Amino acid sequence: MPASAAEIEQALRHLRKSDPVLRAVIRRAGPFAMKLKRDRFQALVYAILAQQISGHAALAVRKKLELLAGEEGLTPHRISSLTIDELRGAGLSRQKASYILDLAQRVHAGTLPLVRLGRMSDEGVIKALIEVKGIGVWTAHMFLMFSLGRLDVLPHGDYGVRSAIQRLYGLKKLPDPQTCLRIAEPWRPYASIASWYCWRSLEF
Repeated sequence: MPASAAEIEQALRHLRKSDPVLRAVIRRAGPFAMKLKRDRFQALVYAILAQQISGHAALAVRKKLELLAGEEGLTPHRISSLTIDELRGAGLSRQKASYILDLAQRVHAGTLPLVRLGRMSDEGVIKALIEVKGIGVWTAHMFLMFSLGRLDVLPHGDYGVRSAIQRLYGLKKLPDPQTCLRIAEPWRPYASIASWYCWRSLEF
């Protein structure tokens, strides 16, 4: 569920008070405006498509895949009915085609109940998702943040967040996950909102 205006305001007060560096970022970046992705299956499909390619290339493949899916759209039922070769015809690599097919088959069969993930803990969601081929902790973190609206997720493996932390906190090298977690400790329990501002800081 999306955070309420009151929750966001409370989070911003906490972040401003607990971290002077982030306070300056918030002042410069302005209001928090992270939009949630309603269709959980599509969100995971798009995350897999985006792995290790540019945003432009991922969008092109996404459009071809949507065309292949036809009127039914990108549903678990439709995608699970396709073959690897059909998916490759939409521009997917054989590896990504196998990942998306595995995801669709699990969701369609009910072994990955996306509807119930919202009632699970962050750790439970991550554990359930990483059983799918091609979904790792980073994709699970993105799902927690952008699909489930969880407020205290630190995507410590995300290059953008790590780059922002390095730049904002004057580190000599890209921080490892442990360093990210240490720096982010004052952000709790609003690490997702702080991470969003880290991404925004890269635009300055």
